[in-house]
Amino acid sequence: MAKKSINDMSFLDHLEDLRWHLIRATFGILIAGTGAFLMSDFIFETIIFGPKKMSFPTYQYLCQISQFIGIETTFCLDEFPFRIQNRTMAGQFSAHIWTSIYAGLIIAFPYVVYQFWKFISPGLQPNERKHSRGFIFVTSMLFFIGVLFGYYIVTPLSINFLGTYTVSSEISNEIDLSSYIALVRSSSLASGLVFELPIVIYFLTKIGLVTPQILKKYRKFALVIVLIISAIITPPDIASQVIVAIPILLLYQISIYISKIVVRNQERQAKRDLKKK
Repeated sequence: MAKKSINDMSFLDHLEDLRWHLIRATFGILIAGTGAFLMSDFIFETIIFGPKKMSFPTYQYLCQISQFIGIETTFCLDEFPFRIQNRTMAGQFSAHIWTSIYAGLIIAFPYVVYQFWKFISPGLQPNERKHSRGFIFVTSMLFFIGVLFGYYIVTPLSINFLGTYTVSSEISNEIDLSSYIALVRSSSLASGLVFELPIVIYFLTKIGLVTPQILKKYRKFALVIVLIISAIITPPDIASQVIVAIPILLLYQISIYISKIVVRNQERQAKRDLKKK
């Protein structure tokens, strides 16, 4: 039986189509997650616990900068003054499972985006599909850049600040495994999602909810929101928040430019349609 066209599909048909795309995306994540599960040594020793070691590239680079400037920092320690421990019977197994799933989500992100694109693309005009051919590549690239930014910048800054912070020498830091992994995971994924801002603005502009004028008008409010987001995903020190806020502000400015392009293309298309009439 021939597949129904987008105009012939009912609401339930659309839901069924969405369900199959979600199933395929889930299978993609599970397959990638299975691969991550089998590579547990690399995932945990190299990636998860990498930012806990003072040999991590970020610490080495910041230590060199601090030495060049001539200030003492915790970036030049021999090791962090805390231990990671597991307090529950199934803690390590649960950490292995959930870390593999999240790793699968990151690895399979381009395929997840592809399934999302396959769902929405039939509803686009031919010229819109033509101008959106790089959607999967750009979306995936922004996400991976955000994840790398979160992993190499936000995560080590957070671990360095929180792992060396003390209120008394009587207290020893013994960090729970789930708490440590949650910090690495949330810092990386949150940054990956934040870096999708230009894509979000693109679609909001397409449907008319956002315009370049609105983005410019509320730029000051956006700055406050950016600082709040920076405060949420980074430790509470000014330097870390500024480091995180800078790329987000750049993304906001890029989003304004993208919104301008979308509006300009829509106006050109409207003029062409008027000429045809």
